[in-house]
Amino acid sequence: MGAVGRARAEERRITGFTRTRMSAPHGLMKLRALPRSFYDRDPRLVGPDLLGKILVRRQGRRLLTGRIVEVEAYLGADDLAAHSSAGKTKRNAVLFGPPGYAYVYFIYGNHYCLNVSCLPDGTPGGILFRALEPLRGIEEMFKLRGMATDSDPRRLTSGPGRLAAAFGITREVDNSKDLTSSRSDLHIADDGSAPPSVLITKRIGITKAADMPLRYIVAGNRFVSGRNQKLLTAENAEKHFK
Repeated sequence: MGAVGRARAEERRITGFTRTRMSAPHGLMKLRALPRSFYDRDPRLVGPDLLGKILVRRQGRRLLTGRIVEVEAYLGADDLAAHSSAGKTKRNAVLFGPPGYAYVYFIYGNHYCLNVSCLPDGTPGGILFRALEPLRGIEEMFKLRGMATDSDPRRLTSGPGRLAAAFGITREVDNSKDLTSSRSDLHIADDGSAPPSVLITKRIGITKAADMPLRYIVAGNRFVSGRNQKLLTAENAEKHFK
């Protein structure tokens, strides 16, 4: 089996569907963009509710999708780790606007991070997307990441920079896009799946307000980021993150 064949086999293994079935128009009928009201709430409520939902990216006739398995909430002025804690700037203006819009920033000089604004217009708050379980368009994700198609698929979208690269997300192209519109080439949808089991931990990769329990993950999902990913199970999470 060639490299492309292996990528397609991996896509079928993860999704449980054949390539033909995934590409069929009726398969897309199950996806419904989340309404703006979904995000017009405290990020601590939006975060866990986003787990299990689908990030959708259209690139021409190509469709990339991934199930959200890890996010972090950022609360605004009282959260020193939040970009909005220092006040409104040209860079973070989306966080102070209406809920449901993409806030994309460039970090460490080498990767982008995707967030969605929460709370009413004028009140800052948001959710950082940290990991996805890739579903459709895995072959294209490998290309966008510059990875061999027989690489470990977990490396595609485990971590905020990786998932942004796998979906071709940049600040120049995607910042301030409406994530509630199915007409947008980048949006978030519900496919009707049952809500997953959610674990809450401290946020990772930050130094300020690092003890706040604002990281939400799908229990036991292998695409969750972090070195302790193997420990993220319902029976031992409480003692590990206490």
